[in-house]
Amino acid sequence: MVANERYIVRFPENLPLDAGAPLPCAGITVYSPLKYFGLSEPGKHVGIVGLGGLGHTGVKFAKAFGSKVSVISTSPGKKDEALKKLGADSFVVSCDQEQMKAARGTLDGIIGRVSAAHPIVPLLGLLKPHGKLILVGVPVKPLNLHVFPLIMESLADSGIGGMKETQEMIDFAAKHNITAEVEVISMDYVNTAMERLAKNDVRYRFVIDVANTLAAREA
Repeated sequence: MVANERYIVRFPENLPLDAGAPLPCAGITVYSPLKYFGLSEPGKHVGIVGLGGLGHTGVKFAKAFGSKVSVISTSPGKKDEALKKLGADSFVVSCDQEQMKAARGTLDGIIGRVSAAHPIVPLLGLLKPHGKLILVGVPVKPLNLHVFPLIMESLADSGIGGMKETQEMIDFAAKHNITAEVEVISMDYVNTAMERLAKNDVRYRFVIDVANTLAAREA
């Protein structure tokens, strides 16, 4: 395959290709807003909404930046994974009013990666004055949002990053041993993987091993 060097990302030798494969998408999507909105400064308290393909990499990058990280999720069953495996500092169940109340006004910024429709105002309440809620998920339905909660906080969105920043992110990931949690599959498993994906049955990204699939077919 021939490609323009402008659009090529160099993987350091210590960054595994399989677990690093999702980073140019999921990794840069959370890395870029953390950097752009000043949430990469050590000592910041960052909230990550949703512990999925983007969310789990967001936890890893924020911790590597030296932040305190709180995972905000509707799924209490993900608490142990967030705290013990990914290294988050706290876990807030967003449908538990007492937990949300206890976390009010504690976060410098929140990365909201949930694509399902969800209330925004309770998340704004978790921010410190002049805190930032950055949306990187794209809900299908319009969000219901009142203007008043935005008087002391900021609402923004972020798509992805450019090539220079993507290379910076890859180098940072290699330096801090940041990889995605993946399940490597063959090309023949793609249809099943899509069915599992629709059921949210993946932790947290499928990676297709094309080379080994082709080698097995040739054998």
